[in-house]
Amino acid sequence: MQPIVLLVGRMPNIGKVVEQLDHLPIQWLGAHDHAEVVRQLDSEPRIECVIMGAGLDDRVRGDLVGLIADLRPDICMYLKDRASGPDGLVPFVERIVERLVLQDRKRDAA
Repeated sequence: MQPIVLLVGRMPNIGKVVEQLDHLPIQWLGAHDHAEVVRQLDSEPRIECVIMGAGLDDRVRGDLVGLIADLRPDICMYLKDRASGPDGLVPFVERIVERLVLQDRKRDAA
């Protein structure tokens, strides 16, 4: 079963990121606002981590971080920096997934 990662950010950027990372053995979920984050977290208990882009307003990002921590204190969150710009999102997500999610799976299987 593939690990599930929730990407939070501006639409349609999330869709573009998923297209560029379709080579990874990950099931991707996306969310762009408070209601969608709640729906995804409530409906999918197997989410392994949340990766948040930098395109959302700081107030919204802070709200979502608090919301995720309240609803699912069992999962890690990774927030992208603003300095690397929109083009930095795909490499950021790829690094997180390859180094943390997939390597943890390989270690657990060994």
